[in-house]
Amino acid sequence: MDIEKIKGRLDFLREAEKLKDVLRSAHTTSGRTESTAEHSWRLCLMAIVFADELASLDLLKVLKMCVIHDLGEAINGDIPAVSQASFPDKSEHERRDLLLLTSTLDDALKTEILALWDDYENALSPEAQAVKALDKLETLLQHNQGLNPPGFDYAFNLAYGKKHTSAQPIFEALRNIIDQDTKAKIDSDRK
Repeated sequence: MDIEKIKGRLDFLREAEKLKDVLRSAHTTSGRTESTAEHSWRLCLMAIVFADELASLDLLKVLKMCVIHDLGEAINGDIPAVSQASFPDKSEHERRDLLLLTSTLDDALKTEILALWDDYENALSPEAQAVKALDKLETLLQHNQGLNPPGFDYAFNLAYGKKHTSAQPIFEALRNIIDQDTKAKIDSDRK
């Protein structure tokens, strides 16, 4: 048992806890602003719920990516999807923040987390491509489900993440259903 390794991992967990306070642009059904940690939790749940449709993938790798994909946001927060085009270096900043966050970890664990994040960010493996798709779909699902403020831009949903959600038939099917919900939200806002 390596006490210093254990202490470093506890320090990492203490810092990662900040993700609970990082707020996103989405709202819950009660109208409360959603945290990044809550988004990551439901992303994991989506992976579990649709695991039978992802049977060819390494589910543990998928779940690990779901947990760490936004971990760097614990340092400097989230950039809402609607604003990401204004931040072309978002990925570089988030990776630097992840490096800072993982600085107390032992090399083996730090390397694993960074490799998973890099894979996800670049959508290299089939698992990363699936998590990218599920990440976009979870965001869209929350946008449609949440009690959003007046003037919420539901039309944004119809184009968001299309590149990733057309990767597999399950993601296309989910996307079609969620897009129907989005269109219903747009129609109800017009009334």
